[in-house]
Amino acid sequence: MPEYVIRALTADEVQTAVDWAGREGWNPGLHDAVCFRSSDPEGFKGGFLDGQMIASASAVNYDDTYSFLGFYIVHPDYRGSGYGLQVAEAVKAHCEHRNMGMDGVVEQQDNYRKFGFDLAYDNYRFSCSAGSILDQLGRSEHVRIAALDSLTDELRSYDRGLFPAARDTFLHAWLDAPNHASRVFEEDGQIKGYATLRRCLSGYKVGPLFADSPEIAEALLVSLLMTLPADQSDAEIFIDMPNPNAQAMAMAQQLGMTKVFETGRMYSSHAPDIDLDRIYGITTFELG
Repeated sequence: MPEYVIRALTADEVQTAVDWAGREGWNPGLHDAVCFRSSDPEGFKGGFLDGQMIASASAVNYDDTYSFLGFYIVHPDYRGSGYGLQVAEAVKAHCEHRNMGMDGVVEQQDNYRKFGFDLAYDNYRFSCSAGSILDQLGRSEHVRIAALDSLTDELRSYDRGLFPAARDTFLHAWLDAPNHASRVFEEDGQIKGYATLRRCLSGYKVGPLFADSPEIAEALLVSLLMTLPADQSDAEIFIDMPNPNAQAMAMAQQLGMTKVFETGRMYSSHAPDIDLDRIYGITTFELG
């Protein structure tokens, strides 16, 4: 009988899971594997049948109260055999008593409800070319925007109001990763927003895009897109926006962005108290 083993993934195996995500059409960033695994190396699990990896799932524990689930993928040759479910149970056990968040695709949400998850709100992925966005917003960078490449105490405090847990390790990796560009908006010595642009298998994703107003969100978006080489004006830009933020939805419509994908943010216990009205782009569907 084939031996099935579930264990934590090595760095190279996390990259394999990211590659699988690419083949599934999730369009991961070029350096997602390193950034994601840094947050909780033991949270990335794989199922190995006779030594061959056939399934993956992740549960990143941010602190003692909050975890985020993702990367639930089973190799097509082994779907429907229960192997993926066993990996999912393993990562769920890794979360212990924590409130678990996840972004579930629409067609699987009923299954996730059976595991105790409730829908909090929808996230919509919008896309548009970089040049089209800049044509709408202009190409002048705001004087209050500066480059961002490290985690400061001020940024840590700002981020904490918009994410359910402190995530210092993740942010250190995210802000410093190759092919990532980050910008911060400051006024009177206070952070009013920040954002990151990252190169993906196809185009670029903006996330997070956190801002105290739609005007600041737009200014940050312009500043990020101005970092792209001239030959990237036709590159596709993706932003994952929470539907409850009406101003984010209005911004997507104003920019002529197209809705291309949808997930539901689901939680196992309760929806955390975060200010969705200042979230114009979530960081990532895989880690929250």
